[in-house]
Amino acid sequence: MTGDDLEKLRAEIAETDRELFALLARRMELSGRIGAIKAERGEGVSVRAIEDQVLARARAASEACGVSGPAMEAIFRAIVQASVERQHAVGLERRAKGGGRVLLVGAEGGMGRWFRGLFDHAGHDVVGVDPRGGVEHASLADVPDLDRFDWILVATPLGTTAGVLDELVLRAPRRATVVEVSSIQAALAHPLARARAAGVSVIALHPMFGPGKSVHGPLTFALAVRTDEARETERVRALLAHPYARIVAMPFEHHDRMMGWLLGLAHLSGMLFASALARSGLDAAELEACASTTFARQKATALSILGEDPALYLDIQRLNPHREAVYAAVGDALAELAELVRRGDKDAFAQCLERARAAIGPAE
Repeated sequence: MTGDDLEKLRAEIAETDRELFALLARRMELSGRIGAIKAERGEGVSVRAIEDQVLARARAASEACGVSGPAMEAIFRAIVQASVERQHAVGLERRAKGGGRVLLVGAEGGMGRWFRGLFDHAGHDVVGVDPRGGVEHASLADVPDLDRFDWILVATPLGTTAGVLDELVLRAPRRATVVEVSSIQAALAHPLARARAAGVSVIALHPMFGPGKSVHGPLTFALAVRTDEARETERVRALLAHPYARIVAMPFEHHDRMMGWLLGLAHLSGMLFASALARSGLDAAELEACASTTFARQKATALSILGEDPALYLDIQRLNPHREAVYAAVGDALAELAELVRRGDKDAFAQCLERARAAIGPAE
């Protein structure tokens, strides 16, 4: 084979890629049309049975295509995800109805920028407040009339949210509903009590994701109910204006206990994994060279945690009043497993793992 032959084959591959791009564009166009129909009918986007059919077709065709089954499934999982995002985008566009007015405090932070993108999709008129600049106002004091807004969303760091709420209480808006999105609620108990006494309506809404989340995908929020679940849910849905938002309501007092395990333990496990490795004396490149699938997955999870803002993750641990219960459970679990391994007790070890599986629940 000559160099010319190689170049011709590469040119054919490039042309084939262009044909694939055209087919992919056609698939996305069809997905958009399906999304529009679902939006008109008020139907959800994700249909697990249909997605499973797509993946089954891909696996069945893998051998004929000369592609391994896992590789073919990975390709079509990405295509399915892109199709879902396209349908979500169309659904949001169809549902945007000109919304309301939102004052966004902390607009230049990670979650502030995320919420601004969401509100733009929802058709809200958004005014930003952030001392870093780049938005309409540098401080709340610069905003002349808080009651011209339907909502005031507070997306500031945990350590400053209480001060923002106290400042809002002094201004005492009557028309606007204040929504704060803190990961931990216990530290806000006193400012929230002062807000209630002053007649300021505040809702505690906790997004269960970070600023990298696509606004087109399903979104889960924890609603820490303070007074009236139905009213708070209604106000939140009007603010989010997102057809696929999942709002999980729970008593305000229960929120931080849940987050101690959902966030505190999850973050802690990633930090412990990496911190233990740092004490191993092994080189990272050496570990990477022969990493198992399980190690690679846990490394990816740990890196996603370690790449976030350390101050935020410290506050999530430090400010949660239930952290000691989590730490005690981690210590007890490690001690139990270590003792069972030392004894070589197969039956007890298997029972321990079975209890652990039952606590986690079935795989998705």
